Amino acid sequence: MSSTLTRPAPVGDAAVRDAVAPRRRTRIFALPEARWAAAALVLFLIALPLYLLGAPAWSWGPLFALTYATGGWGPGWAGLQALREKTLDVDLLMVVAALGAAAIGQALDGALLIVIFATSGALEAIATARTADSVRGLLDLAPTTATRLLDDGSEETVPTEQLAVGDTILVRPGERIGADGRVLDGAGEVDQATITGEPLPVAKQEGDEVFAGTLNGTGALRVKAERDPSDSVIARIVGMVEEASETKAPTQLFIEKVEQRYSIGMVAATVALFALPLLFGAALQPTLLRAMTFMIVASPCAVVLATMPPLLSAIANAGRHGVLVKSAVVMEQLGQIDAVALDKTGTLTEGTPRVTDIRPLATSGLSEEELLRIAAAAEHPSEHPLARAVVDAARVRELDIPVVEGFTSAPGTGVTATVEGKAVAVGSPARLLSGPDDHPAAVVAARLEDEGRTAVLVEVENTPVGVLGIADRLREEAAATVTALTGLTGSTPMLVTGDNPRAAARLAEEVGITDVRAGLLPQDKVTAVKELEQAGRKVLVVGDGVNDAPALAAAHTGIAMGRAGSDLALETADAVVVRDELATVPTVVALSRRARRLVVQNLVIAAVFITGLVIWDLTGTLPLPLGVAGHEGSTVIVGLNGLRLLADGAWRRARTGNGQ
Repeated sequence: MSSTLTRPAPVGDAAVRDAVAPRRRTRIFALPEARWAAAALVLFLIALPLYLLGAPAWSWGPLFALTYATGGWGPGWAGLQALREKTLDVDLLMVVAALGAAAIGQALDGALLIVIFATSGALEAIATARTADSVRGLLDLAPTTATRLLDDGSEETVPTEQLAVGDTILVRPGERIGADGRVLDGAGEVDQATITGEPLPVAKQEGDEVFAGTLNGTGALRVKAERDPSDSVIARIVGMVEEASETKAPTQLFIEKVEQRYSIGMVAATVALFALPLLFGAALQPTLLRAMTFMIVASPCAVVLATMPPLLSAIANAGRHGVLVKSAVVMEQLGQIDAVALDKTGTLTEGTPRVTDIRPLATSGLSEEELLRIAAAAEHPSEHPLARAVVDAARVRELDIPVVEGFTSAPGTGVTATVEGKAVAVGSPARLLSGPDDHPAAVVAARLEDEGRTAVLVEVENTPVGVLGIADRLREEAAATVTALTGLTGSTPMLVTGDNPRAAARLAEEVGITDVRAGLLPQDKVTAVKELEQAGRKVLVVGDGVNDAPALAAAHTGIAMGRAGSDLALETADAVVVRDELATVPTVVALSRRARRLVVQNLVIAAVFITGLVIWDLTGTLPLPLGVAGHEGSTVIVGLNGLRLLADGAWRRARTGNGQ
């Protein structure tokens, strides 16, 4: 092996940049939609008390006018641009309705409409910006430079985009791998959770595949690039997230059609109600008054509030209980799901390895505590996740961990050290054991591995004395969550994981899952989700890692676990379980179904009021004050009905009632 492999890694800006990917986040008020909506809201809140207290019109009139200008020019301009494409959208209709209300002295109604729609547009812009931020942040996982080895043995630092298939690169300890490829020489342990979701670093040696953007922990690797940088796994993840995000437009086709028909019909009716009487000699002022009254009572304020209060109340209630739902659209979509795909590591499990079994051999004469104490002493200087699990287990039992001498670490093999004068080795049974397969230590290790554990052998003076079993511990609420989701959707969730099939099957058996898809790369998870969608299912994906992000984006709805979730997963998902409580997932789905039922109730109430007031205005003489009272009354009723979901009792009923 060349001395190049043991040369220390460079220390400098590039090393720091590769070790910690910077996070790019668009500031909220950097978005013009957010600035204009905030300005409109502030102006409205200043004018409102003046108006309600009967202050002179000169005190609140200019403030309402500025509210119209700041909050309405954006939707109005967008509506005018849509008109150029022969499309009439509801945003323009609301601006016209607001101006019509102001024209007949109902400035408050119009200003409220403006504020509602400006705020909605700002939230949509923020969500779009966050998605773009997360995709750019994913690109930062891949290093910007790589060390390319030349034919004469020399090195050169090149931008990763200049790497070509067949190039050989050197990856030192602590560096991110610059290209998808295969190990030519060297040994190391690579943290590839960003790609596969595996909770533990994976030992890599000659012939093993590695991925761009994954982190080399120990040892140095010579890697032959086998894919162009633009075709790497991480680049494909970016592409899939972007593609899936684009297909999830905020306004669905059906809603667009309804808006078009309603907008065209309302405008046509208002114009007809104003123009036709004038043609037959009616007076201008009463005709205008009737037309504007129609515009007020037919405006969709009550319809807007029929939908938003239940969904926003459900969002607020879920937020109090640790679930961040990113929009009202998401809250509505959660209630539509009829299939679930669950990630394993960090979702059904805690994402942290723990010692689950301590098996001293009968011939060793050691107790469980003595075996754990020796192993923890040898592992104490190591930074490996398995080593930390062993040391943590010893600390939980309050064992005295002695100081060691002569500590060494071999990537993919284990550690050696002198503990109280004796040589102790802790590591992989496959690497440390050289005896027959029926050796007691080999039998115990095989049994633990069959149960989904990672087996760790402990030797004293080259003699096996025991085996430790380490696993990513199952969440206490995992089985109950699977049962609840099965009841909500009518089918058992699917397990999709990058972990090995044996560990996945073991966990699935524990929680009651029968459909297991293991050893999956990110694109494979997307394929599994799309198979369900092609069968007509609306899929909820629950995950936590970068490797889950494409599936989260491609699904009907995605929920990310918050505590250990990657930035990309948190940004791509439609909802985030902030407190990392898996049991809240079926509860928020059930709460969404309750919110959807209230939306239907409110739409019926709004339709009855609007229809009744419109008929009265068309067939009789509806006094403007009565029309405004009826219009505002229906708005208050549907608003209060929707606010029922703010109560803690709504969350408890959703948790215990399964949303039925």
